[in-house]
Amino acid sequence: MDKTPLYTLANMTELVLPNDTNTLGNLMGGRLLHWMDIVTAISASKHSNRVVVTASVDFVDFQSPIKLGEIVILEAKVTRAFKTSMEVMVKVWAQNLQSTEKRSSNQAFYTFVAVDQTGRPIPVDPVHPETEEEKELYESAMRRRELRLISAKRMKPEDAVHLKKIFLT
Repeated sequence: MDKTPLYTLANMTELVLPNDTNTLGNLMGGRLLHWMDIVTAISASKHSNRVVVTASVDFVDFQSPIKLGEIVILEAKVTRAFKTSMEVMVKVWAQNLQSTEKRSSNQAFYTFVAVDQTGRPIPVDPVHPETEEEKELYESAMRRRELRLISAKRMKPEDAVHLKKIFLT
């Protein structure tokens, strides 16, 4: 079965309650990251049909604070699958129930590894992008992967083939 990013779509909705906020009445970043981890793990599990573990979180952009009483809407999709890992993008919106205003709040990329019952990484199927946005995210995922590997000292910068293409052309 060809799995598309749409097949991996996972949605979550949360209400920001007093225990979720800091002293300014804004959603705590750690709580939001927790929700983002859950929805992205669901997406990666849908793709791999396996238990997945979080390998990395990167490129988290906090654009707009989310206030007490607002609704948080999270949407995650697998952007690309590698040998045993998957990159998942999550988008977050905040919605004010009184004004019905919905605004973009956050976005991030998570990496998950599919594992067997003993916790060992196992291969995952490729993802097949369909829309132009999905194809663009699929192509750029390789550059983000190289950045992650360089940051983790698992790749030398001179070996980053896809990053070289954008800097040397």
